[in-house]
Amino acid sequence: MSEEKTALHPRNKHRSRYDFPELMKTLPQLSDFVKVNAYGDQSVDFSDPAAVKMLNRALLKCFYSIDHWDIPEGYLCPPIPGRADYIHYLADLLAQSNAGAIPRGKSIKGLDIGMGANSVYPIIGHQEYGWSFLGSEVDKRAVKAIQAIVSANPQLTNAITCRQQSNPGHIFSGIVKPGEIYDFTLCNPPFHASAEEALAGTKRKLQNLGKQKAVTLNFGGQNKELWCDGGEVGFIRKMIAESSRIKDQCFWFTTLVSKSSNLPFIFNALQRVNPYEVKQVEMAQGQKISRFVAWTFLSPEKQQQWAAKRWSTKS
Repeated sequence: MSEEKTALHPRNKHRSRYDFPELMKTLPQLSDFVKVNAYGDQSVDFSDPAAVKMLNRALLKCFYSIDHWDIPEGYLCPPIPGRADYIHYLADLLAQSNAGAIPRGKSIKGLDIGMGANSVYPIIGHQEYGWSFLGSEVDKRAVKAIQAIVSANPQLTNAITCRQQSNPGHIFSGIVKPGEIYDFTLCNPPFHASAEEALAGTKRKLQNLGKQKAVTLNFGGQNKELWCDGGEVGFIRKMIAESSRIKDQCFWFTTLVSKSSNLPFIFNALQRVNPYEVKQVEMAQGQKISRFVAWTFLSPEKQQQWAAKRWSTKS
């Protein structure tokens, strides 16, 4: 019996340990990377980007019917279970304003800030709830990778699009057009404030995996995916300030916050734009605790009007 990861969201399809025999049946190429570890279990080397990418391919094919998925070498290859958790908790957040029913279907639109080359959040959101997504991305190569994934999987056509952010100093400006409406935004902001800090974080990750090897900044993410001036707090502060300029165009603005020590600075920034409601949603993946912060500028009356106009109460 596979041990259940009870900390994950109840609807998360990854609550059981990875079933490698089933995954290898789904994607035979994964077998080249699966070995028996020191505990006698089948696993992959999580410090090997090629192995992690092949595992993600297998997971996306097995659980989300994505037959073709690839990212350029050196780009962020995210852990699928944690990505799924954010999507499911977002669905619960929407349901709280919709008489407990999760809004579903293509008319529900999300905005993924910094989609990355992997498109994992929109893939899971669309395959689980039928939502459609616009992504923003500053990296031209990442935009091309996203377009290739969508083109190779017909079920994603017209469901996922991406716009390139021409000004890396902006978040919503230059992406959200006048009159466009989004039911939610999501974001996994750059963690670090400098290239040196990002490199130190990569070294710690490898040490935790028991690996001693030379590393580069391209292990597990491009520079723009891992760090920005001001780090996570600086990025989110900018996002909060810009959100106040499009306050009627989105129901819930949300972002992951990697460190709980950053929360006071983020709540302080939120006070300055005076949202109507702020929520902190805790998530857990194993021993790691994560969370996202959500805010809305809509009054309860406007929230009701939004739900009545855009969301079906049928689950």
